[in-house]
Amino acid sequence: MSESKKHHDDHHKKLHPHDQPVAADEPGAADAVNEGPFAELQKERDDARDQLLRTRAEFVNYQKRSKQQADVDRTYAIGNLAHDLLDVIDNFQRATDSMRGTAGEGVAAGLDIVHKQFLATLAKYGVEPIEALGQPFDPNFHDALLQQPSADHPEGTVVAELSKGYKIHDRVLRPSKVAVSAKP
Repeated sequence: MSESKKHHDDHHKKLHPHDQPVAADEPGAADAVNEGPFAELQKERDDARDQLLRTRAEFVNYQKRSKQQADVDRTYAIGNLAHDLLDVIDNFQRATDSMRGTAGEGVAAGLDIVHKQFLATLAKYGVEPIEALGQPFDPNFHDALLQQPSADHPEGTVVAELSKGYKIHDRVLRPSKVAVSAKP
């Protein structure tokens, strides 16, 4: 080999040591193999797999949340309509009560039947009246408008229901407007 070729090869080895084969028994030989393009590909593969698993888990969680939200939406979908109908039910009850005091007892009985059907239809969709009279005052279900002194009831008991409250499943549509007992 000519002197200039040998000089060129030595110079090339110094500038590009990765092109040179490394003997397996030399120190650092395994590290050199692991640090090569194969190791980079393995790392990229592992990163891609990790990202795929995370994305899959996020998507499964998204599906669960979406299904839960759809179930909740379906359960409470009638809520706005029911809330709007509560005033109609109240007025219907007032009309029935006013008919009772007059000669229209037969009409009042008919109106009672229609009122019960109305409430039964709403109950089919989870809308039910809140029982308040005689119950301990609960701010989650009752709206106290006044206090009445009462020796017959313990303090904090609902003694009068001024407006009926309603709930849909476990949510309050409208709280009961009540009078609460106080010490005389």
